Amino acid sequence: MNVLTKRSAVKHINDITEQVVDAAFDIHTRLGPGLLESVYEILLANVLERRGLRVQRQLPVPFEFDGVRFEEGFKVDILVEECVVVELKSVEKLAPVSSKQLLTYLRLLDLPIGLLINFGAPLIKQGLQRIANPRATDARQVLGLR
Repeated sequence: MNVLTKRSAVKHINDITEQVVDAAFDIHTRLGPGLLESVYEILLANVLERRGLRVQRQLPVPFEFDGVRFEEGFKVDILVEECVVVELKSVEKLAPVSSKQLLTYLRLLDLPIGLLINFGAPLIKQGLQRIANPRATDARQVLGLR
């Protein structure tokens, strides 16, 4: 992957995450915390689609481990442009396992970046985490590790 392609890939991912964060900020500012996670999921997906992004909700993801296949091993809350996983919560305080859960999803999907967004936080910036998967093929290429 040449330098121009690396920059383009990084910019693409950054643009997507910026759009997601901006949309989440707008929703949280207008509605505040306290609604069901599913409400925020529907609204966030709708805003992103209106901005022209490809969005998949509750995407079942199969995987295999030691010869055992799981057709629906987990569901991604939102997948944006087939490259950024968005895991949503609506709780008073995130459990430490939440970021680990997202990292596991990223590893199983071989994707570089995910966003963990807790709409239950008093301020959205307090409930926002960007999680990187340095093992992802794309991440290794973008970082020049491959």
